[in-house]
Amino acid sequence: MGTLHLTRRGFLVAAGSAACLAVLRPRIARAMAVPLNDFKTTMTTMFWVGERADAENAYIPNHQSYWDKDWLANFGGVDDPWRRNGHWPAEFAPRENPFYVALPYGEFAEQNQLKAEASDIPWYRPGLDPLLKNRWVEIRYNGRSCYAQWQDVGPCGEDDFGFVFGDADVPLNTFDAEAGLDLSPAVWHHLGMTDNALTEWRFVDESEVPEGPWTEIVTRSGNNR
Repeated sequence: MGTLHLTRRGFLVAAGSAACLAVLRPRIARAMAVPLNDFKTTMTTMFWVGERADAENAYIPNHQSYWDKDWLANFGGVDDPWRRNGHWPAEFAPRENPFYVALPYGEFAEQNQLKAEASDIPWYRPGLDPLLKNRWVEIRYNGRSCYAQWQDVGPCGEDDFGFVFGDADVPLNTFDAEAGLDLSPAVWHHLGMTDNALTEWRFVDESEVPEGPWTEIVTRSGNNR
């Protein structure tokens, strides 16, 4: 599989997570100035369900996700990036889609109320739940395409509406790799990645997702905050 470069949040250690949060300043961006079917290019890193809290990720554990406080249990175990059985982790059959990503926007404010700008999300409609979790994303790298579901928020921030849905070409994240997208080990390996690199991504409707290893298990669970 080549040499893996641990990247999820390791770059926060030197600067400190508090400093990282300081750069997540409010920014106004025109919602959907870029059509949904247009790709955006961003530096891309890897993360995984059950990633331990240590110096490599600024002591931020990944047993929870933004939308699922029981993510590790619901997934079925640690999605070890080195021990693989094809696209699946080697030690168990996952209960949820191993093809997943994180993007730096979450729709909830305090008390689980929707943020004001959430109504500008293109597929928003009152009562839609989940609004963002499980959405499909296409990722391209070095001539290859992969499809995955949005299952967490990151790297480094949950308020970057302009990059995720607006006309911002780069994410608010200004540390080290300045990544705007996190990939699961299954996506990372399918694309042939071995280190941080620029990828292209866009949202796609589920009806547009072709059959592939990413449709062997499709995550349908709702919010569990």
